[in-house]
Amino acid sequence: MASKAKQDAVKPAHGYEFGGPLGAAGVSFGLPLLLYVFNFACNDVTGCPAPSLLHPTTLDLNVLKQEVGWPADGIWGFASWRVTGWTLAYYLFNAILYRILPATEMEGTQLFTFASSAFTLAICAAGTVAQGAEFPIWTFITDNYLELLTANILVSSALAFYVYVRSFEVKAGDPAFRELAAGGHSGNMLYDWFIGRELNPRVTVPLLGEIDIKEFMEIRPGLLGWILMNCAFVAKQYRLYGYVTDSIIFITAIQAFYALDGQFMEPSLLTTIDITTDGFGFMLSFGDLVWVPFLYTYQTRYLAIHPQTLGPLGLVTVGAVLATGFTIFRLSNNEKNAFRTNPNDPRVAHLKYVETKAGTRLLVSGWWGVARHINYLGDWLQSWPYSLPTGIAGYTILSAGTQAEGALKMLDGREVIGGEARGWGMVFTYFYVVYFAVLLIHRDGRDDEKCSRKYGEDWEKYKKIVRWKLVPYVY
Repeated sequence: MASKAKQDAVKPAHGYEFGGPLGAAGVSFGLPLLLYVFNFACNDVTGCPAPSLLHPTTLDLNVLKQEVGWPADGIWGFASWRVTGWTLAYYLFNAILYRILPATEMEGTQLFTFASSAFTLAICAAGTVAQGAEFPIWTFITDNYLELLTANILVSSALAFYVYVRSFEVKAGDPAFRELAAGGHSGNMLYDWFIGRELNPRVTVPLLGEIDIKEFMEIRPGLLGWILMNCAFVAKQYRLYGYVTDSIIFITAIQAFYALDGQFMEPSLLTTIDITTDGFGFMLSFGDLVWVPFLYTYQTRYLAIHPQTLGPLGLVTVGAVLATGFTIFRLSNNEKNAFRTNPNDPRVAHLKYVETKAGTRLLVSGWWGVARHINYLGDWLQSWPYSLPTGIAGYTILSAGTQAEGALKMLDGREVIGGEARGWGMVFTYFYVVYFAVLLIHRDGRDDEKCSRKYGEDWEKYKKIVRWKLVPYVY
């Protein structure tokens, strides 16, 4: 990769993706707004969704603001210098651990992530043993959720601006082997800022040395933040009800396993499209630092207020869906990584492939003979157990002393019922499943376009052999 970058640091642009500048603007401004809407619409003040949203024809804006917990300071209450400062301290802490803890050395980089995450989680576990659900990290996250969302949006935006401006230093024959991403220098400022101009921007931090920004942000601190926020909502459920349900424990455990497995298998990350092809811009910085930790924790955030018990049968059912998805995802990725690393490895030497004029071998048997992106199918199946434990979601919070039939009673006297909100909460708790399907279908399309440009007629030959994209006999 180094020699390739040295020969041609500035790759030719290849056209727009994500709907071009208009799509980039929609994602850049629409997704942060969506997370704010979700934060207020499904809340711990009056319900999920807020009661007034169920009666839009009689909606009163002032009443709605009270129902959703709108800050007394208005929009200025969305942010806090104190919370922003602690957020930056969290990033610095991650960077320090990234540098000082033992690491696995791979060609071109050193991978520190799993050890530093384990260290951080060990500290939090010790704090929880000592202080229980009142451990300050857990209360800080749940008490300052809105301000944390804003702080991370600001960090991701600033990071995108930094790498965009700095990317103009990259020239052909760059002595540091820096290069632009093929799709990141269209000439449209907004689009290039969004998609990312530089392929793998790096920064040298005093005392810490060089950090690969994209690889660092891809795995940390967003994935660790995902785990920490889930744990914070488990603690919140205990503070509200005095117990913790199997559903929230199940989701927290499997998502932690997914995140930590991704970190443990970090060498496989180096072969993914995010690392090898995409530039680093707002799309990845926002996705890594905001979208993952805040959207992916919506189920535990919901269950902290509206506990659900799965029971043995429910656990077995969602566990079976999870096991199926994880098996497909992990085995297919391991097979691909082993073949790319060493095609003569006894585990993959028997696999059939198509030899391309570019010198690349495209697998047409094993897992990758079933579908072109069989790993995406496994990944999508794994998303369902995140949402299924929330059931037919939706709740209304009643004031203390209401004594509604079948209500869940909080320790402070408030009561939670399904009521007319039942079912409407699925807009929030099942959004991830729908979004993830759209994401994977879109990514499949992007992959197909890239491979078609790269391999030409060899790609068409490959598609005739491996007919299905994601789901065998369906799509």
